[in-house]
Amino acid sequence: MNKNKKTIVTGSTGFIGFSLCLKLLERGDDIVGIDNHNDYYDTKIKDARLKKLKKYSNYIHYCSDIADQKSLNEIFKNINPQKVVNLAAQAGVRYSIENPIAYINSNIVGFANVLENCRHYKIKHLVYASTSSVYGANTNMPFSENDSANHPLSVYAASKKSNELMAHTYSHLYKLPTTGLRFFTVYGPWGRPDMALFKFTKAILEEKSIDVFNYGNHTRDFTYIDDIVEGIIKTLDNPAENNSIWDSNKPDPATSKAPWRIYNIGNNSPVKLMDYIEALEKSLGKKAKMNFLPLQPGDVQDTCSNSDNLKKKFDYKPTTSVLEGVNKFVEWYKNYYRI
Repeated sequence: MNKNKKTIVTGSTGFIGFSLCLKLLERGDDIVGIDNHNDYYDTKIKDARLKKLKKYSNYIHYCSDIADQKSLNEIFKNINPQKVVNLAAQAGVRYSIENPIAYINSNIVGFANVLENCRHYKIKHLVYASTSSVYGANTNMPFSENDSANHPLSVYAASKKSNELMAHTYSHLYKLPTTGLRFFTVYGPWGRPDMALFKFTKAILEEKSIDVFNYGNHTRDFTYIDDIVEGIIKTLDNPAENNSIWDSNKPDPATSKAPWRIYNIGNNSPVKLMDYIEALEKSLGKKAKMNFLPLQPGDVQDTCSNSDNLKKKFDYKPTTSVLEGVNKFVEWYKNYYRI
């Protein structure tokens, strides 16, 4: 490995982190993965992801928690990376209602540790995961980075909004280029078992009922994993720059005089939850048994991404339809579980 051209990816055995690492490794980048392998969901799938990553000679792995300041400091000291992608986080809106402290420790304390190391090791670009959940009580569709996002409805969303604010401070004080990406309902092969598509597929194949919240009246801007990874790489390769025409009297929430940017990364094509389930039924060749339930606390009814800023800046355009993406997931699922 070239010591001066390494990229650290935290959360490297997570869903998005693993998929990003694969693409970066395939193009020849030197990648250092960090993951704590926690048991929020079945660790077997994390182990399987790591096994695939370790096949690449340009991959190094650390089993560590970004909330462990001493351990993270040692890794940065040993690696001296050029860029960092922070995807390590405690995920899940509903779990944040049960265990909010887990989100404070991982998403806020952990992110502060990442920022500090990026500062001290003069990282050329930090890209980090935010979420569409930050829009919270905002119902102005499609969601735009240029609109306010100050009313989160879950601790998970609040922790990610905090990340954006913390990053801005470091960009301002230390000239650290940072880019935050607000992901919109990511799905696809190697996904998280706690996510709807995974749970629905398992239940339908086992002829069990699926819980359909908000009585099926959700819409989501489902975004296929490969399209998400493409957006991450486009931003990673182009460090955030200051907005020279930023007006402090009319502050744009997505840019700054500091080298700090926020982008939505989604399809800009919301799909009704019932249509999503129908696509899954077609792919599986089986009908779902549905248990209709009210809206869950912390959930928002609809999401829709305005990704024009990412498109204008990087010519970003998702290309995977929901039907195609669901088919690819089902194919992977059956192969992985030998069904």
